[in-house]
Amino acid sequence: MEYNLPISEMKAGMSVEGFYIFKEGSVKMTQAGKPFLTGTLEDKSGTIELKSWEYAGPVGADDAGHVVKVRGEISDYKGAPQITVARIRRTSAADVYNVADLVPTAPIDREDAMREVRRLVDSIRDEDYRGIASALLAERGDAFAVIPAAKSVHHSFLGGLLMHTATMLRIADFLAGLYPETVSRDLLLAGTLLHDIAKTEEFAFSELGLVTEYSARGKLLGHLVMGADAVRRTAEGLGVPEEKTMLLCHMILSHHGEPEFGAAVKPRCAEADLLSLIDLIDSRMEIYRESLEGLAPGTFSQKIYALDRDIYRHE
Repeated sequence: MEYNLPISEMKAGMSVEGFYIFKEGSVKMTQAGKPFLTGTLEDKSGTIELKSWEYAGPVGADDAGHVVKVRGEISDYKGAPQITVARIRRTSAADVYNVADLVPTAPIDREDAMREVRRLVDSIRDEDYRGIASALLAERGDAFAVIPAAKSVHHSFLGGLLMHTATMLRIADFLAGLYPETVSRDLLLAGTLLHDIAKTEEFAFSELGLVTEYSARGKLLGHLVMGADAVRRTAEGLGVPEEKTMLLCHMILSHHGEPEFGAAVKPRCAEADLLSLIDLIDSRMEIYRESLEGLAPGTFSQKIYALDRDIYRHE
């Protein structure tokens, strides 16, 4: 018996047992009038078709997207592995499994990344900017550390928002040191931390934490408006001067650069312009990283729509 074997490694003749995502499925009837379950199991390595004959429950169509525990036999069906399930059930609170085996996760140490984020926030000298950043990080830190940064395109895995923001903060810290006469490091770091902070409420999430769709507030307001509003409310509670609040809100509202890319306004200070460029750099480099992973050296990718081109992987 193979336990928690990655789906990509399943071969005909194996007996397997473990935890997988019930991607989709339904109960149907054979010509003889007997119920059977048909559907698909999934983990981060791939998918496999499942069948369970003379099926009496308990898993059905309403369980799509949930984690199930499965025992079954692997066979070959039309040239692809298929699992014939002997037992299947929804997981309970007593079950122990590794979410990282089932869904993509950020290739970082999250604890180290959060320590670096907190270190950089604590290094902000201006008490007002540090106070707003610290308050919102404390308020949303648990979700901030685990959610994806997007539904797709880049950093769409668990821990993606933390990875994206931590990298951007390091870039911002470096670039602020290059342009000390032009850029306020304190404003740039605070704006960088907070630019996507409202993504914690922009999305709706699956049981495993992946983005399934946009929330009602996400569709009607978006994370730029919600982020600026969170900054405004926090600043009022801390008694922050109006101009500082306005500048930090401007950082968030303009960080997409141009209205055609979703910005509420164009950047009109050096820190806002630099933030939009840092965001663009990190998002594009992550698109390259993810796209190059499965590409053989010396070959071109298919067209990547987020880049509007194919890309080449060199030796």
